[in-house]
Amino acid sequence: MIVDRQGRRLRNLRVSLTSACNYACTYCVPDGKRLVAAQHELSAEALGRGVAYLIEAAGIERLRITGGEPLISPKLDALLEAVAPLGLQDISLTTNGQLLARKLPVLLAAGIRRINVSLDTLDATAFRAIARGGDLATVLAGIEQAAAAGLRIKINMVPLRGQNLDQVLPLLDYCLARGFELRFIELMRMGHLARDGKAFNQQFASLEQLLELIGQRHPFQQAEAPLDATALRYEIPGKGFFGVIANESVPFCRTCSRLRLSSTGWLHGCLSSSNRHQVGDLFDKPRHQALPALQRLLVQALADKQELAFSGGATVMKVIGG
Repeated sequence: MIVDRQGRRLRNLRVSLTSACNYACTYCVPDGKRLVAAQHELSAEALGRGVAYLIEAAGIERLRITGGEPLISPKLDALLEAVAPLGLQDISLTTNGQLLARKLPVLLAAGIRRINVSLDTLDATAFRAIARGGDLATVLAGIEQAAAAGLRIKINMVPLRGQNLDQVLPLLDYCLARGFELRFIELMRMGHLARDGKAFNQQFASLEQLLELIGQRHPFQQAEAPLDATALRYEIPGKGFFGVIANESVPFCRTCSRLRLSSTGWLHGCLSSSNRHQVGDLFDKPRHQALPALQRLLVQALADKQELAFSGGATVMKVIGG
């Protein structure tokens, strides 16, 4: 087990299956161009071996499959098949939901029981303006089918001043009515927003603003959450729960247990660090050769983590997953 001086270890692995995405969300890409698959992306087989090596080298317990948009990748089925027997405590997936109905049988067959769906508005016009792709009705239909099939669903919303703050309460009520937990994610200083402070400040909605909006309709109280949780969790008595990932307002760096693996084989220990570590070539080596080298790089990745607070990063979020 690798532990740093703050007692943090790497428990949660997020694997970006591909950097390609069928959306071009305003807070992710500045020019409206959809991201495509990167050159030299690892195969599903290599990613599967990588996950197995990281479980052994770092003590990874939970896996989340991300993108880009993982459901558009032809590697999805093979990766799910590779990681299913590895003994992880939990395997989940984050998606924008556009292909959810189509891929639902694959997810169920692989034993996926929990997904996060990114959804920033229930207004069709605003949806197109923010996502710059996709169709809201298709996403909502996919969510309903997934819920009916028994999947546990969380909805992720990025509140943006001037774009979708009027959707905070409608989305919350939508989730409460269906037993979904809504997660508000404060805008992050990532990619172009790390370089353009004016654009960030114009769009940023804080934890305080969100709680004030919610309090106008629902009384709530803070609820317990796991020590290494990224979200502050709140309960609306008798109705359900919601959370806020307040990376700006209430940083969670002190307890972060996340490690990210890009589709091209780079390890990222911290979203707020420009450091990254190439490990893809190790996944083609035998276990006895790969593990010692991998552990050395994991020590460096853990040391990349911020001690106090997220300070921004130039990496585009869609390249390494949420």
